[in-house]
Parts: sequence; structure tokens; C-alpha cells
Amino acid sequence: MRDFEGRPGVALVTGGTGGIGAAICRHLARRGSAVAFTYRSNSAGAEALTAEIAEIAEQGGAVAAERVALTDADAVRAYVESILERFGAIHTLVHAAGPHVPMIHLSRVSPEQFADQLHADVSGFFTIAAAVLPALRETRGSIVAVTTAATRRYPVRDGLSAGPKGAVEALARGLAAEEGRFGVRVNCVGPGMLTDGMSARLQASGDLDQRALDVAMGNIPLRTFGSADDVAEAVCFLASDRARFVTGQKLDVDGGYGL
Repeated sequence: MRDFEGRPGVALVTGGTGGIGAAICRHLARRGSAVAFTYRSNSAGAEALTAEIAEIAEQGGAVAAERVALTDADAVRAYVESILERFGAIHTLVHAAGPHVPMIHLSRVSPEQFADQLHADVSGFFTIAAAVLPALRETRGSIVAVTTAATRRYPVRDGLSAGPKGAVEALARGLAAEEGRFGVRVNCVGPGMLTDGMSARLQASGDLDQRALDVAMGNIPLRTFGSADDVAEAVCFLASDRARFVTGQKLDVDGGYGL
């Protein structure tokens, strides 16, 4: 499938060096899109992913990576301007950025910790969306925000992630309602338990031990965990013209966890 072949400009992916973000970048490139991605600190991962996408695309200038603090409005605006100068247009924004979020009971989360998480998740999404929106109006493009399946069915100790991600989903619905008249679509994808991405980091940190993994597996009708590629497939569908009549929706990629 070459869903994005011939589309003007580039797909911009935030959080490109994360497990999910990297998979999304690869899938977009395989489907014919030039890719620009941001990252927070993993410069080595950014270099490796840039080389990989360039090989997939088999053309010069098809990929660009840059370290950007998404909560810095001036830096984000300057970054978007530089992308437009280089690629001419932006047809898709995929927001897949997000810091590691520990699993912790809400009673143990300090107001300061929660405020920091809100700022990183919600302000980060709004800042990049606001900066890219004029360009998306020009291309009648789309936004896909990667959130979490936990906003539909709440797993205990996941409030520090689910709360801010719920706010992102509310903003996405608002943007969908207001920007549809310009041909801009806005949707969300909610990952469930995966073998990579945030889930892998939670396992490595000890937040998810074997008992917790067994319980999680038992709550998934398909009795398996997903992968970052599963999420990327959903993101690419929603960003493509195959979903031309879909906006303001959330697609959970969770093996049925939310049932």
C-alpha cells in the first residue's frame, strides 16, 4: 500500500525514537511518505532511525530528525517553519511523544508530579497541533494522537497516564469538530498492552511484574499482547485517505481489553 505516495510535503511524527513512534515512522515511509520526526534526548536512536528510513525511502531528503522540546512554543513554531521550508507542506501530524510514566496509585501522586505530567502530555500535544494546524488546512491533512486504551477501561495504578491522555483525547475531539470545515481530520489511537513501547519500559522498570502481566493477559480476549507495528497500522489507516470520512474517533488497539 502506497497510501501517501503523491501527497505534498511530509508526515511529522513526534516522539520518533520511542518504540511506537519509530514503528510509525517506518510504516509511513513504506507507504510512500517523506518523514520528519522529533525526539527528546535519544540522539543515537534518531541517527539510526534516520538511516533506516532513508534506506526504506530510497531517495534523498525523505527524512529529517530534530531534537525539540514540545512544550517550548517558540521552539516548536521555529521547527515547524523549518520543516515547511524544507518540504513545502505537511500532510499529517502524528503525536506519539510522551515521557515514561510510572504505574502508581493516584493517592501516591503529588500535585506537582501530576501537573508536570499534564504539562508534558497535554501542553505538548496542543503546542505542536496549534503550530501545524495552518499547514494542515492547506493540505486538508490529518492529526492522529497516540493516547492509551486506559481511557476506556481503567487499569489500577495507571491514572498518571490515563488522566492526561484523556485530556488529549478531549482536545482531539474539539479540534475535529472545529477543523472539519477546513478538511482537517483528527483522530486518536489507544494502545493496550504491547511487547514494546511504554509497556516494555514498565516491565524493565519493574512496574509490571509477572503477576501483573498474567492478570493483564487474562483481561485480554485475544490472550496476547500487541506490538508497536499493530499501533502503527492503525495510525497509518486513520492518517490515510482510506479513512477520509472518519474524524473525532478513537481506535483502541488492545486485543479487546476495553470490552
